[in-house]
Amino acid sequence: MTHDASLSNHGPQWVAAAEAVAAGIRRRVLEYTLRNNGGYLSQACSSAELLSCLYCKAMKLGPPAAPPVPAPFPGVPGPNNPAAFTGAGYNGPRSPDLDRFFFSPVHYALVLYAALIETGRMAPEGLDQFNVDGSTVELIGAEHSPGHEVTAGSLAQCVSQAAGVALARKLRGERGKTWVFMSDGEFQEGQTWEAMNVAAYHKLGNLRVVVDANAQQCDGAMSDVGTIEPLGQRLESFGVAVREVPGHDLQALENALAANSGERPLVVVGRTDPCRGISLLESRRPKLHYVRFKSKDEMLSYQNLLDQWRSQP
Repeated sequence: MTHDASLSNHGPQWVAAAEAVAAGIRRRVLEYTLRNNGGYLSQACSSAELLSCLYCKAMKLGPPAAPPVPAPFPGVPGPNNPAAFTGAGYNGPRSPDLDRFFFSPVHYALVLYAALIETGRMAPEGLDQFNVDGSTVELIGAEHSPGHEVTAGSLAQCVSQAAGVALARKLRGERGKTWVFMSDGEFQEGQTWEAMNVAAYHKLGNLRVVVDANAQQCDGAMSDVGTIEPLGQRLESFGVAVREVPGHDLQALENALAANSGERPLVVVGRTDPCRGISLLESRRPKLHYVRFKSKDEMLSYQNLLDQWRSQP
């Protein structure tokens, strides 16, 4: 079932709708992890509320301006390919008064597709093309993938891209905000910190960054690979405004995302759990980055969980 985000206006009503969207995100990603015997499942667990809050409450987006079922890959963008397109239309039309959304951790692509479906911005049938040759619904999202405006990989490039857009929008006098969703692992890359420094220098108060701080990366726990803590204090030293909140608390997230940061970029660090909603993942710690089932029994345990979710009203 998809959930119409237009019903999510205020108070308990929007929270209930956002909770349903978050649950739908986890369910859809689990379905496709089982179907493909692999997937970025822990990322859905950690980021579901972050994305549902963004789409149901925080971002000011117009109705989708892209086909409900995504079109095939149109070829590499360039001056000789007028058919090329981006996936930005799923986040609404481009307008000076509307927000723009940039999705940085492109390996989370399935999580974003699920969010688009749950909020009525993409048809469920669109996922039939997931990870199929010639499709734009890619396993690792690119600029043509639904909900993506740019090719953000390698990790840590997207904040720089979005900061450039935010600066251009500021110079043009546009009122819409520029949002970035990113993972905490990207703070292990120097380009992220350069982008934060530049954004603060140019006083980009129209730039808002949301961090899925699940304390995990591809090689295991962040603290075992190269710590970025204390993240909030480090960010503040670069001149940006910071709010750190429990990343599964929708009301706390909304309050942080709506904060007035003046002329400073705002970074909201959502402290999240990569096993949230799927406790079966706990047995895989510390390696949670990608799930490929180790046995038929393990797959069956996840299938039983999915069946339980499906049986609920």
